[in-house]
Amino acid sequence: MHPIDTLDTTGLGNRSYLVAGTDAAAVIDPPRDIDRVLAAAERHGVRIALVAETHVHNDYVTGGLELARLTGARYLVPAGADVRYARVPVTDGDAVPVDDGLKLEAVATPGHTQHHTSYVLHDDGLPAAAFTGGSLLTGTVGRTDLVDPRLAEPLARAQFASAHRLADRLPDDALVLPTHGFGSFCASGGSEDTDRTTMGEQRRANEALSEDVDTFVGQLLAGPDDVPAYYARMGPVNADGPPPLDLTPPETVDAGGIAARLEAGEWVVDLRSRVAFAREHVRGTYNFEGDGRLATYLAWLIPWGTPVTLLAGTAGDIAAAQRELVRVGIDRPAASATGGPADWLAGNDRPSGFRRADFAALARELRAGEDSVVLDVRRDAERAEGAVTGSVHLPVHQLPGRLADVPAGTVWTHCASGMRAAMAASLLDAAGRSVVLVDDHFEAAEEAGLVTTGRTG
Repeated sequence: MHPIDTLDTTGLGNRSYLVAGTDAAAVIDPPRDIDRVLAAAERHGVRIALVAETHVHNDYVTGGLELARLTGARYLVPAGADVRYARVPVTDGDAVPVDDGLKLEAVATPGHTQHHTSYVLHDDGLPAAAFTGGSLLTGTVGRTDLVDPRLAEPLARAQFASAHRLADRLPDDALVLPTHGFGSFCASGGSEDTDRTTMGEQRRANEALSEDVDTFVGQLLAGPDDVPAYYARMGPVNADGPPPLDLTPPETVDAGGIAARLEAGEWVVDLRSRVAFAREHVRGTYNFEGDGRLATYLAWLIPWGTPVTLLAGTAGDIAAAQRELVRVGIDRPAASATGGPADWLAGNDRPSGFRRADFAALARELRAGEDSVVLDVRRDAERAEGAVTGSVHLPVHQLPGRLADVPAGTVWTHCASGMRAAMAASLLDAAGRSVVLVDDHFEAAEEAGLVTTGRTG
């Protein structure tokens, strides 16, 4: 079998693929930062002849148009997709050669979107793999409520039929290679984060292939998870054709410039670890860890179009964050600064900070009857599984617009592991609230006897 490279975009829970022939290659659902794709092609010594999209993506900005332009590749896009650029429209059954012995066959698999198309890879005449995009995922399927919630049920029924259509035409040993599902909000449930899976494994384990259609549809539509706010912007950007990527370093600013940007109401984002941020930071800055899910949560929380200044320990940290953010359409940070709070504080300003604690400390606090507010910033689906008794619930993505809804008192923020709680703590700290970051895993709350099973508040 010809080699297939997987290009992980872990922060968004997505994967792209390059299948290499002897001289030519095909790329499926490429990321915005296409230099990774070009490097993969160079490693194999092949030219990129085809770039294929399974659908117009809702969750990230594609690099497909720019990759095709730079390489001269044919750009395959489902014929039903409403796009405003030149491409090769593909319909069900189209077979497109890649190289000697390799071809892609388009298979209509509506469900995740109306026009969704999977690609079966034929290798020396045999169906060796299927690039399934947001259709058949690992252990689950793609969500059907992202295009229009009113279409969720008919698309769910289409998704069921599409999964069975793929299963009917692929042998057990054929690889199933989805784009979404490894932490992506495009997945309908808990997708397994495995390197590779086969159609035989999915026949045994995937809900779309093991349930009847009505049971499947009911499960798929029951309590859909939240949709990141920036998803509404990705589809139009991809339909219009994203502009070329610009990863040149942003303007650097000094302490005075940081203070001026804070005064102007811009978002100044500290990319350091939550441990370092809690110890000391510039008051008014927000903590989104560079090694967390930066792109997802910053794009979700920020008022779209607000200028962003990035603070980090090194220029490499800034560059890595910039690369993450362009994947969701935050193309040019307004400015950046490196170092630490001592470098970023203007004049006689002193650093701010707040306490970190665990759930055991929170239990002691509550037993002592202190005037404290426990703020749960997890999503609805997480809280439904169990919550700290008496806690206030505000998902972190709602917090910027609902700071006034947080009751008076010292606020103990928690999530499932500490990352989102740190974001929330920084937002509250910037608003002048007294906060404690519960930097702990939620299992410890259960061990401390704090949790009531089922939805609470």
